[in-house]
Amino acid sequence: MSDTPAKSRSLFGRFLRPAAEPAPPPPEPAEAAAALQQEPAPPPVEPPVTPPPQVEAPAKKQGWFQRLKAGLTKTSAKLSEDIAGIFTKRKLDADTLQELEDLLIQADLGVETAMRITEALSKGRYNKEIAPAEVRAVLAAEVERVLTPVAKPLLLEGDHRPHVILVVGVNGTGKTTTIGKLAQRFVQEGKKVTLAAGDTFRAAAIDQLEIWGERTGAEVVARGVGADSAGLAFDALKRARENSSEVLLIDTAGRLQNKQALMEELEKVIRVLRKIDPEAPHQVLLVLDATTGQNALNQVEVFKDKAGVTGLVMTKLDGTAKGGILVAISAKFGLPVHAIGVGEGVEDLAAFDAGEFARAVALS
Repeated sequence: MSDTPAKSRSLFGRFLRPAAEPAPPPPEPAEAAAALQQEPAPPPVEPPVTPPPQVEAPAKKQGWFQRLKAGLTKTSAKLSEDIAGIFTKRKLDADTLQELEDLLIQADLGVETAMRITEALSKGRYNKEIAPAEVRAVLAAEVERVLTPVAKPLLLEGDHRPHVILVVGVNGTGKTTTIGKLAQRFVQEGKKVTLAAGDTFRAAAIDQLEIWGERTGAEVVARGVGADSAGLAFDALKRARENSSEVLLIDTAGRLQNKQALMEELEKVIRVLRKIDPEAPHQVLLVLDATTGQNALNQVEVFKDKAGVTGLVMTKLDGTAKGGILVAISAKFGLPVHAIGVGEGVEDLAAFDAGEFARAVALS
């Protein structure tokens, strides 16, 4: 019988000892007798037992506010640092107020909001020393005051069946991912959903939406790359009616707002939908990328004019120090802000809360 151990199929097979070497020949009788007179050999030393690796307990899942706070770290840290630089051991006078106003404008909060904050700050405090923490408290209060009127959940109002939501925005804002996350939320609420892969310029967008369809169980209406997006939207609405969907989410190409032809095509999509349902789309969501800063203001203006935007979703707040742009947009346009995103996971897109946002930006 071989001395070589059998190959093991277990996880520990690779730790088995190698085959034993041939035993030496037995000693001569004289040598054996001498060996018996020697002290007995010490017992064999057992090899040290290596303890199993410690498995770390899974990290406790963060709540939404903690994720929001972490996502807005760059924005809040920049504001806190700059405010401290202005107000440490200084009185509140014309110079400090001007410095603060400039700082808030540079943080993309907007001229109107910056003026409101400095005005609120100067009441009863002028020519007095003021702590940076007090400045941040006033900042938080004013930001919340601006954002509270626009913080509105995404509701499917009316008895439309399906409720048609057209999702627009420029390349890279996260439209397709946002559609997937919204679809998952609607499905979790027990609603039947159909998805329309209307970004026919990008194969990746079509593939991505089909993956979301598989994840959520939503039917996806798609065509090949280069297909007519208006015709696809028409077919998707017909199909959503046939399969009794409650919600139809339509993706669109990443239309740069300075390309008139693409904007005209978006208008065509809307006209075609209205041949089936004169009130469609029932909502038009503009997805904005927070990292674009001031350019987001221009995007809102153009899409609002061309597509009749009814609400906003802002993404990528976790990757920028320009989170204040949401305040400027809200102050200028007053459009509902339905949701904000601070990551790629489904749980990283949540309904917008003005108070939470203000605390995360100014008080963290």
